[in-house]
Amino acid sequence: MAAALSKVAGSQPAGNTRYRYVIGALILAAHASIGLNFFNVTPLLPLVIEDYDVSRANASLLIALPTIIKALVGLPGSLIANRFGLNRTFTLSWFMLGMLALSPLAQDINTMILLRLVYGLGTGLLMTASAALIMQWFEPREAPIMNTLLLIVVVTGTAISITLAAPMSRVMSWEAVLGVFGCFGLAGAIAWSLLGKTKPAEADAREAFDLRQMWRVFRSRTILLLVVGDALVFINYAAITSWLPTYLYEFRSMSLEVAGAITGLLPSVGMLSVIVGGYLTVKFKVTRPFFIVPGILAGMGSFGAFLLTDALAIQVSVMLLGVGTWVYQPILLTLPMQLPWMTPRKITVVWGASLTIAGFGMFLSPIIVGASRDLLGSFVPGFTIWALLAWSLVLTGVLLPRKSRSGA
Repeated sequence: MAAALSKVAGSQPAGNTRYRYVIGALILAAHASIGLNFFNVTPLLPLVIEDYDVSRANASLLIALPTIIKALVGLPGSLIANRFGLNRTFTLSWFMLGMLALSPLAQDINTMILLRLVYGLGTGLLMTASAALIMQWFEPREAPIMNTLLLIVVVTGTAISITLAAPMSRVMSWEAVLGVFGCFGLAGAIAWSLLGKTKPAEADAREAFDLRQMWRVFRSRTILLLVVGDALVFINYAAITSWLPTYLYEFRSMSLEVAGAITGLLPSVGMLSVIVGGYLTVKFKVTRPFFIVPGILAGMGSFGAFLLTDALAIQVSVMLLGVGTWVYQPILLTLPMQLPWMTPRKITVVWGASLTIAGFGMFLSPIIVGASRDLLGSFVPGFTIWALLAWSLVLTGVLLPRKSRSGA
């Protein structure tokens, strides 16, 4: 939902300088760094558990805690950027991402968790600041392109890190692997310090967040359905992505490299799905099928990923889950903007609330799956809970008002 903020750029004076391409490249690099570092630890969790001698539930905190921090920053992030300045906020948040370069120095699980907490805080602030930067620098016709590119670089970075993490751990320690990916954030922070620029804040950007405004926005059935349906899909996505490599390693006798490569299909397929979804959003004006069909694909793919035993069938299931999770994202970002009562301030509320709701769920789901393995000896009960809830996207499509695409 953060990307949706840039779609209100028509209400803001856009930049006409070529320097916006430099700013755009830096914004994309920042989101690539987010993608490279978020799930890169998942293929390495068996090594984390062995080296630190911790439970699976504790190891899952390396993924869960950054998510909850990002969620907590979601709503107040715009206020923080407004108070301390967009440039300083963007610089500080990117350096927070770069703190993961210190991962090789971590001697215990608590230090590693602390580094990833800082990363989560930086991610939440950076996503908010990025949306404001797009509004400042880009023409309305360019904003949708930036939105699509942001999604692409995040899923591409995620795919690269998940796929390469295990093979890299064969030639260096797993802490060093995390440090290498963290260095991309550090390099980006230095680049922004040298090249980054912001423009004076607009009056609308200084508008304070109002809890009553949030309540009014969520009285809309369209907004409520979109936010909840999308959140439950990504909560399931976080659960599967976090523990599927370990599950395939322990219960399907796959190597960590193969398990990581299969899980890496999720963001890889997601990148192509975002492109296809963006094209379909422009080509067709219908709304409901964009949620019903992906909901079915995500639900079927989720169950197939952990219930099927054949390696090829597992790969197909993972690809179905990837398509179902990502292909509807362009319409999800566009639809709220087409409501006649929507304003830039209200879109900020929608984005912040969406980030917070999804973030809290993505914090809980890996912990519950890891705890189910510790307590019951199986990942299946934990996976099943979130796979069932992922079908809510189908319900979102069924219950959406018929004229929501045209503004009713």
